[in-house]
Amino acid sequence: MWCQRLRLLTKGKTLFAPSNSLPTYKVFSLGNDRISTTQLAMGREGQERVDNTMKMNPKVDKIQELIRSNPKGGWEKCWEEGLTPWDLGQPTPVILHLLQTDAFPKGRALVPGCGSGHDVFAIASPERYVVGLEISEIAVKKANEEDFFTWHPTELFDLIIDYTFFCAIEPSMRSAWASQVRDILKPDGELITIIFPISDHVGGPPYKVSVADYEEVLHPLGFKAIYMADNELVIGPRKGREKLGRWKRYLGQSLL
Repeated sequence: MWCQRLRLLTKGKTLFAPSNSLPTYKVFSLGNDRISTTQLAMGREGQERVDNTMKMNPKVDKIQELIRSNPKGGWEKCWEEGLTPWDLGQPTPVILHLLQTDAFPKGRALVPGCGSGHDVFAIASPERYVVGLEISEIAVKKANEEDFFTWHPTELFDLIIDYTFFCAIEPSMRSAWASQVRDILKPDGELITIIFPISDHVGGPPYKVSVADYEEVLHPLGFKAIYMADNELVIGPRKGREKLGRWKRYLGQSLL
C-alpha cells in the first residue's frame, strides 16, 4: 500500500494521521476564534443535512443551542453527542468523480474544514500530499493547532478544495479567506470550490452563497473561473443549489 490509514478515535471523532513511512496526508485543527459561532456547515455533508440546515428541526435546533451557549465548547459538544448530520460518512461524490477522471493536479493539496477527513484520505496518493484543517477541539488534542487565516505553511499548495468552509465563516471574513487562498496557493495552482448553499435564506451558517460572492473576493486577486457548472453529482434535493467551480490565478490581472 502507498500509505497506512491510522484511525484516532476520540469521543466519536475520527481523525487521520500520516504513515511513518509515506506521509501522504495530515490533519490539523483550526483555531476556534476565526470561525463563525455556529458551525453547521463545517465538515462533509450527509443526506440528512441537505435541507435541514435551512429548516427548523429538533436536531438543528439543538446544534444551534449548543453553539450559541458556548461558541467554542458547543461545537465540540456536537461531536461528542453525535450531532453531525453534515457528515456523509464517505468521500464527497463529485470529489471522487474528479479523482477518477484524473482531474486533480498532483503535488500538495489543502482541504480546510475537512470534517472527519473522508476527502483528505480519498485524494491522498504517492503523487499528492494532502493537508486537512478542522476546527474540533478533539482534533487539537491529537494534532498541532493551526488557524487557516494566520497559517504560514512551509510549502505552498498546488490545489485547495473548499466545500462548506466559505459558507461557514462570517461573510465579513470572505475577503480574508480569498487573501489567504492567494497567499498559500502556488502561482500556477488551482482552487476548487463546491458552491453551496445557493439560496435566498437569511442568516447562518451555512450562509447563503452565490457565484457572484466568490467572484467579488477572488477577481480582485486575479482569480478567474476556468469552469463553472451545476454539480450533477449533488446529494439529494440540493440539486440546482450547488455548483462546481474551478479557478486559476492570472497574475497580470490581479488588482492587489
